[in-house]
Amino acid sequence: MATEKLNIKEFLDQDQKKDLLRLLTAGSVDDGKSTLIGRLLFDSKKLYEDQLAALERDSKREGHAGEEIDYALLLDGLKAEREQGITIDVAYRYFSTSKRKFIIADTPGHEQYTRNMITGGSTANLAILLADARKGVITQTKRHTFLASLLGIKHVVLCVNKMDLVDFSEERFNEICQEYKDFTTTLDIPDITFIPVSALKGDNVVDLSERTPWYHGKSLLEHLEGVHVASDRNFEDLRFPVQYVIRPTLDYRGFAGKVASGVLKVGQEVMALPSGKKSKVQSILTSDGPVQQAFPPQSASFTLEDEIDISRGEMVVYPHNQPKVERHFETMLVWMDEKPMDPYTQFYIKHNTHATKARIDQIRYKVDVNTLERSEIDRFELNEIGRVVMTTTKPLLFDPYQKNRQTGSFILIDPVSHNTVAVGMIIDKVSSDRLPSRITDQEKEHIVKSGSLINKLEREKRYGQKGATIWFTGLHGSGKNQLAYSLEKELFAQGKTVVLFDGKSVRSGLSRELDFSPADSAEHLRRVAHMCRMLNEQGIITICSFISPDQEVRKQVAEIINTKSDSESNNFHLIYMKADLDFCKKNDKYGIYQQAEDGEVKYMPGIDRDYQTPTNPNLIIEAKEDFTVEEILSYLQLEKVLFE
Repeated sequence: MATEKLNIKEFLDQDQKKDLLRLLTAGSVDDGKSTLIGRLLFDSKKLYEDQLAALERDSKREGHAGEEIDYALLLDGLKAEREQGITIDVAYRYFSTSKRKFIIADTPGHEQYTRNMITGGSTANLAILLADARKGVITQTKRHTFLASLLGIKHVVLCVNKMDLVDFSEERFNEICQEYKDFTTTLDIPDITFIPVSALKGDNVVDLSERTPWYHGKSLLEHLEGVHVASDRNFEDLRFPVQYVIRPTLDYRGFAGKVASGVLKVGQEVMALPSGKKSKVQSILTSDGPVQQAFPPQSASFTLEDEIDISRGEMVVYPHNQPKVERHFETMLVWMDEKPMDPYTQFYIKHNTHATKARIDQIRYKVDVNTLERSEIDRFELNEIGRVVMTTTKPLLFDPYQKNRQTGSFILIDPVSHNTVAVGMIIDKVSSDRLPSRITDQEKEHIVKSGSLINKLEREKRYGQKGATIWFTGLHGSGKNQLAYSLEKELFAQGKTVVLFDGKSVRSGLSRELDFSPADSAEHLRRVAHMCRMLNEQGIITICSFISPDQEVRKQVAEIINTKSDSESNNFHLIYMKADLDFCKKNDKYGIYQQAEDGEVKYMPGIDRDYQTPTNPNLIIEAKEDFTVEEILSYLQLEKVLFE
């Protein structure tokens, strides 16, 4: 009797060794995805008594299956889902049979929840797609098939559901199968299986149905238990992204992480990238203790025979089998953020354990997930998918996604909100002759005619400002320098790009050969105006603090800065610091007014040279002891020089 007793340890060990199959279900609204999984759990006797009691009770109160049990309620857990009879969020269910363990992701069928399906299918080995026997292969079926192909899922089961509503017609089943085969010829899905089912009635879900004698295949559960997915993993290309360097004692320096692909073996020569240094694996440690080899998806820590500097984000590979090390690559991108994509944003990219900055150089095309048609766009909206060219600050160590899902995928993170805004599947590196930054013949012609390849709107979008010159004029000692430098500091604190010029800095270099005579002063300000114009054309704000006493010279400065090519825009903003001579003399820290009155300094406005008060300044600031820049900031926002 003792030998016949259930050995719990042996049972748990046996259960632990079972193969795991991750699968997702997808289909159009009301195709019966949740019902199918619920029936699978019910008929395979994987529900507890309290779950069954709750299911029967909820079916009477909230069910959509008439007098029968509504198995979809096992997965549609959200209140909105139960009320509408649809799936909104991804629902995960775990169950096991004597042969295999399963994790099922029930994904929503609506187009606006495409990102939910991408999330649910990112780790799936197999996809169960449902088609209504009455409707056949519809737009949503094609969309879900394309997404499964995009995610690199190699096994697809098309369950033709609701066969009971077409009297289990073999002819109708064959029509749908042929239509689906015709559609998938252009997609990379090597293994497609067709099963006629009735999720509500249970036909061919767990056991073969007597009502489909013409069907000679396996039931859905039998197929799921037997489908071979072990070969889907890449055991050839060793890719071990280092996640953490372990140093518990002076005698141990291990590199921890998860084996992405390939097999890590003791005694095998490996190479650390990007350094290129080589060594041999000395030992491997997993949760089971020391082992001779580690393979995906195991987490492990290993040591090397030689001291090599390896840190988080680097990768260990075989010397003769290396990934691509590139900054430029093409990728399929799925936009997952509610906010539309800003093509000028520098995103954070997280690729395995490595993180760096990245930009989107070009959107080659957008794919319509319903028709597979391609179109040109300048930005992505929520759930849109397309092919783009990207450049990273630091090189990525990657393989094409179709070859290695673990090293060919990444996420993009918004630098401000830190939301995950997109996921990507890398296609391949981009050769230098195909980089969008390469200058074309048309762009060369544009350079000859107009100059920069970056237009005004692109600069404004990048900087969050419009190129403009804020020109402070007023007597010496009126406080214009103090206000100009305060404005520069505030704009810099707001993240704006700004350059400040004043008389002292410019005369010490650019105008050092000029004196203070009216003619030389005019030339001095003309040079400053041309510098401001060039910087404004680059989208940069310039702040200028000059006495500039002559009305005619100020007018010439304004004409230089307000370019003819942009006649509708006023880039010159004159701010007059209004102060009487007594106030200015009081604030003269260098005694220049006294020197002018003594004849030691010539051409001093207010003493031996007239200061012509501006007739129509954009802003007048009354001189006082304490200045604030709030009035100027409000004016600049009103004039749309500063953007929110």
